[in-house]
Amino acid sequence: MTILYIIGILFLALVVIVPLLEKSNWRMSGQDMSKLTRWFWPLLMILLVAQLIKMMVS
Repeated sequence: MTILYIIGILFLALVVIVPLLEKSNWRMSGQDMSKLTRWFWPLLMILLVAQLIKMMVS
């Protein structure tokens, strides 16, 4: 039953957030996107190492 609550809340958030984002006209320049994407891989690797350590400890 809990999974249905979670799915319902996620669907409701999707229905509310998507129209708000479409109305906001918030755009990123190519330079801003390149700065942001530079952080993705290192942060992903840190997350994977942290999860590996967590699995090994517990």
